[in-house]
Amino acid sequence: VDVALVRAVVQVESGYRPRARSSKGAVGLMQVTPATARRYGRGNLHDPATNVQVGTRHLRTLLDRFPLALALAAYNAGEAAVERFGGVPPYPE
Repeated sequence: VDVALVRAVVQVESGYRPRARSSKGAVGLMQVTPATARRYGRGNLHDPATNVQVGTRHLRTLLDRFPLALALAAYNAGEAAVERFGGVPPYPE
């Protein structure tokens, strides 16, 4: 995954705050959920290196499945939402 894309995701998701936490339970630089971490066999999402590794691996999986815009939408809203709406979900963010 292009490092510039990873940096952009970190900027948008957490503003480079390693202790960021969303109301949905996503944590860290790339705002990874515990379920996503389990999917990739990783645990300590508060560790910045682990968080970026898991987030980047998940992003790679999404890029292999969707074009860039939909991969980013799936990263933010979830794969199921992209599939349900047949594209970018109509969410404010």
